[in-house]
Amino acid sequence: MSGPVEDPEAVALLEELVRIPSPSGAEGEAAAFLRDWMARHGFEAWIDEAGNAIGVLGEGPRTLLLLGHLDTVPGEIPVRVENERLYGRGAVDAKGPLAAAAVAVARVGARPGWRWVVAGAVEEEAATSRGARHLLRTWPRPDMALILEPSGAHAVTLGYKGRLLLHVHLEAPSRHTAVPEPNPAERLVELWLALRESARSASSGGSLFEQVTPSLRRLLADGDGLREWAAMTVSFRLPEAWPPERWREAIRPMLEAAGAAWRTEGEEPAWRAPADTPLVRALLAGIRGEGLRPRFLLKSGTSDMNVVGPVWRCPIAAYGPGDARLDHTPEEHIELREYQIGIRVLARALEEIAVRAI
Repeated sequence: MSGPVEDPEAVALLEELVRIPSPSGAEGEAAAFLRDWMARHGFEAWIDEAGNAIGVLGEGPRTLLLLGHLDTVPGEIPVRVENERLYGRGAVDAKGPLAAAAVAVARVGARPGWRWVVAGAVEEEAATSRGARHLLRTWPRPDMALILEPSGAHAVTLGYKGRLLLHVHLEAPSRHTAVPEPNPAERLVELWLALRESARSASSGGSLFEQVTPSLRRLLADGDGLREWAAMTVSFRLPEAWPPERWREAIRPMLEAAGAAWRTEGEEPAWRAPADTPLVRALLAGIRGEGLRPRFLLKSGTSDMNVVGPVWRCPIAAYGPGDARLDHTPEEHIELREYQIGIRVLARALEEIAVRAI
């Protein structure tokens, strides 16, 4: 991926978008900026009732919906360009892929028979996926859907694991520390260990995509002298064999035996798309057109593909420049040369769809 950074307009779009803070629930300024950019570049553009930035280019009976997200996880990273890398929260996840798609669509322009729709959704990083769910309610099923998430310029993501978030609370009267009976914090640790072992037992082995992978995301313990309490949040990444409702029922006996108050949220099933679709073939052609060797990915995280895939059931895949290993990290950055390549791959793919896809 050698070569100079030669696309200042595209870089300026991404840099400005990254400079606008947009943690989940506070995407308004970023949405307005993207809407205005799309309007200046030939799109019919607006912000919908959920706060999504929508841009439509072209008219026709067939629709390709390019779905990215505007929101980021918390954590400010000073925005800067160093050594042809753009640093900043959201540079990879997922303003880089979203900006690349907006530029690619603008440069390809309207094509007979096709309507290109770019959507910058809100609250993808939250458990609600509110923006994507609004699109499900208000848009008809597209002919194809491209999820704008970092795969690397040379790769296409075909699937994401499912998710279940578990919140647990234990409470008991305060006891002297000399009493040997376990307190709520100790009982909660025991429950976490049992849940982790249950996940290991349920995993079929093989690839990470086929395993139940738990992660302890939050653990708190406190008291007021009369009562003690402890709380934790566990994230389970779930394979196709364990949809959220099945996993919830599998762990229910442990939670009830512990006497815990508990609830779940963010329940999304795993989703895997077929590789032999016009959309995937177009992306592969775009990657090869840049002299790269394409590969397929199955991701251990989740995305809005988990939300829209089971409902729309159309050809779907995820693509975008950027190294997903940098998602949510203090070192989040995107290689600007890769960002340029991603734009060209997407433009080639759009050209291929306009000419060949039926």
